[in-house]
Amino acid sequence: MQHTQQSNVKLNTLNQQSLPTLPADVDVPNYDRSSLTAGIVHIGVGGFHRAHQAMYVNELLKKPGSESWAICGVGLLEANRGLRDVLVKQDYLYSLTVRHPNGQIDHQVIGSMIDFLFAPENKKQVIDKLVNPDTKIVSLTITEGGYNFNPATGEFDFTNPEIIHDMANLQDPITAFGYITAALIQRKALGMKPFTIQSCDNIQHNGDMTRKMLLAFVSKIDAELGQWIAANVAFPNAMVDRITPLTTKADIEYVANAYNVNDEWPITCEAFTQWVIEDNFSDGRPALDTVGAQFVSDVTPFEKMKIRLLNAGHSVLGLLGSINGFATIDESVTDPLFAAYLRKFMDDEVTPLLDQLDGIDLTQYKDTLIERFANPNIKDSLARICLESSAKLPKFLIASINENIAQGRDTSLATLVIAAWCLYSDKRVDQQGNKLDINDQMAAQLHDYASKTEQDPLAFLQITDLFGELNNQANFCKDYRQAIATLYAPGSDIKTIMQARLQAKG
Repeated sequence: MQHTQQSNVKLNTLNQQSLPTLPADVDVPNYDRSSLTAGIVHIGVGGFHRAHQAMYVNELLKKPGSESWAICGVGLLEANRGLRDVLVKQDYLYSLTVRHPNGQIDHQVIGSMIDFLFAPENKKQVIDKLVNPDTKIVSLTITEGGYNFNPATGEFDFTNPEIIHDMANLQDPITAFGYITAALIQRKALGMKPFTIQSCDNIQHNGDMTRKMLLAFVSKIDAELGQWIAANVAFPNAMVDRITPLTTKADIEYVANAYNVNDEWPITCEAFTQWVIEDNFSDGRPALDTVGAQFVSDVTPFEKMKIRLLNAGHSVLGLLGSINGFATIDESVTDPLFAAYLRKFMDDEVTPLLDQLDGIDLTQYKDTLIERFANPNIKDSLARICLESSAKLPKFLIASINENIAQGRDTSLATLVIAAWCLYSDKRVDQQGNKLDINDQMAAQLHDYASKTEQDPLAFLQITDLFGELNNQANFCKDYRQAIATLYAPGSDIKTIMQARLQAKG
């Protein structure tokens, strides 16, 4: 069904009042949002949260008896101000445009968020919300960097200035750890049950990581509180999956035409979605398994499969594709050479490291990944894929390199990706000389080390927080030197180098 917008008609804002005016093919919240309470407080309301967790909760709220599981969003950063303003204006509603590979489009309005607190304006309000007995789960999408761990050691980084501030000023927190700790102090003092802390980020053992980081932080402040958290707070591990590009002006214009309303921050995503959750909660949980999520006793093999294949696959295409001059994932993977390189990487350098999963056919899973990456209706930018690579690659890619080295396996395809990351960080242009959009908390340090590569081919590997002991692995270093030599050669062509690596792999 096509909808057209009259150019001279001023569109209504998407909000509760405008829902009845939406076209019939738009799936709108059919539940009484005024009767909901926020059992979930979510810190870090980005596009992925709104396409994934909030979507599942939206489906759950359609079922009677689920009214206590709505979401209150929290923005900790000044950068969240604009999103807060949009959501308030729209009664916390937003559109979700789901694009299938065959061109089918599903239209939804998500109503599971009923409030949004902007921490920089009222920190006490956020802490009070976390203390509120209605709050049963505090969930997180704060990106890999938000967990404040050293990528090489996996230990909590106590040198972070924001952490130093929070440890001394718990009533004036900055970080998620500061807010959560301030709230748990009060809940413990009041004799309340603690909330569950549920990471929804792409980190293997994300619940275990969150627990380890929070306990490290808390135990330096209050050892008794740390013991109480260790004994009483649940940190379920989870595997999350749904490709969700950044919102573009074209997405806003599409929704205006398709819905005949103005949504200032719509979300577009792929049709595929998966959420596997460890069944471990402090104070009850929503029945998410009735709307497509899966509760299991051990998430580990699911996490490893997804992180090492999908997330690492994204990074392979993102870094090599950026050097080549591609702009999006689908553009990269529809190039036969890039598709072959990715598949060989997944088959030879990842699959042997994975556990067999009941009900999962790894060959079919990899086929589906390539189909998802190639979805022409999801224009996922390589700039987004490469965002914060320093927080992602140690878990997604370098972990597989280390395991393969330990088992005496070849790592030549992944090694080229690390060398390409060096070139990407050093030159900051593609091979046609076009500037690359690099956004990474470690961008300056990455550039500093990478810029020394032409004097010392192994200079980039000296960032031991990222690479650990890779610079001491003789075979890896020999192959890495070769990759650097070919990439830095005058007139080098990434496709020629990739082809040579594939041929050598056999």
